Amino acid sequence: MKLTFLGTGTSQGVPIIGSNHPVCLSENKKDKRLRCAAMLSWDNVNYVIDIGPDFRQQMLSNNVSSIKGILITHEHTDHIIGLDDIRPFFYKEKKDIPLYAEKRVFEELIPRFNYIFDPNNQYPGTPNVGINEIEADHSFELSGKKITPIKVMHGNLPILSYKIGGLMYCTDVKTVPTESLAYFKNLDVLVINALRKEEHWSHFTLQEALDFIASVKPKKAYLTHISHLLGFHDDVELNLPKNVHLAYDGLVINI
Repeated sequence: MKLTFLGTGTSQGVPIIGSNHPVCLSENKKDKRLRCAAMLSWDNVNYVIDIGPDFRQQMLSNNVSSIKGILITHEHTDHIIGLDDIRPFFYKEKKDIPLYAEKRVFEELIPRFNYIFDPNNQYPGTPNVGINEIEADHSFELSGKKITPIKVMHGNLPILSYKIGGLMYCTDVKTVPTESLAYFKNLDVLVINALRKEEHWSHFTLQEALDFIASVKPKKAYLTHISHLLGFHDDVELNLPKNVHLAYDGLVINI
């Protein structure tokens, strides 16, 4: 299985529009971050995790010609608003594109994309999607692999992380409930957010992420959902533990 980091930035991306912050002015490609998303690939199938405003660019940049479905972590705009851009995949495959999310997330998605979900109000040319409601701690199968959604907390909002074999993919985490901790043991790869160095009410800081990684002890960890305030990619990478790395857009890891 491969994991491709489609985007590793925060909700505004990096660089931020109009910013003169040194990281936003960096010429290093690893300091240029699209909104947070990833893609899982095995046996010639691709599943995307989150579908933000940069989805079209991410698909083009990574030469993605087909997707089998979309896993959604939560309903915030930077994780869902690219849904309309699945149209080329629908036209090509002529099949509904399955979406996997909690009931609460669909309750937010359906009004925003009424023209997609309402069969009585569909605009010609819209994609067809499949609604698959999932719940934390209830595993399901995708193309022969077991997927387990895990509850984590994004500030006061419960959201989903996803465990697939030895991989755990998390974004927008501030705390991990006690009942979810067992899923984080004996991981080959942990992907988790590290927004910045300063305290934030709904995201791990760098130190909080490192402390959590040290407590659950994955073989490797990759940091994502990164803002310009974390610092230059190369500088931060130099000071991380040996088994921890900053992810960057386009990075592909084998699991």
